Amino acid sequence: QVQLVESGGGLVQPGGSLRLSCAASGSIFGLTTMAWYRQAPGKQRELVAGITNTGSTNLADSVKGRFTISRDNAKNTVYLQMNGLKSEDTAVYYCKIRRLGIDFWGQGTQVTVSS
Repeated sequence: QVQLVESGGGLVQPGGSLRLSCAASGSIFGLTTMAWYRQAPGKQRELVAGITNTGSTNLADSVKGRFTISRDNAKNTVYLQMNGLKSEDTAVYYCKIRRLGIDFWGQGTQVTVSS
């Protein structure tokens, strides 16, 4: 069994910053890609950023230059540093990991960008 614990969401003003964390535990042998997705009300879930176990990253065009994804393999934790937040970044953010070809999702953390 795999457990994912997300933290770091909240309310922030436009232009502000937040750092999301997702710690994986349990049966995580073979963990490869870790990623962040988000889902805004009335919209489909979309990929925000992903990082492989070798450190290769990809980011959605909408967040390039503002968000950074990183991971600590010793802690089995993935981070999403979000700077220059905009109202359109408001969404529930979900962590996803891939282990032996199977995806596991976190419970989600709310990020609200509003003045």
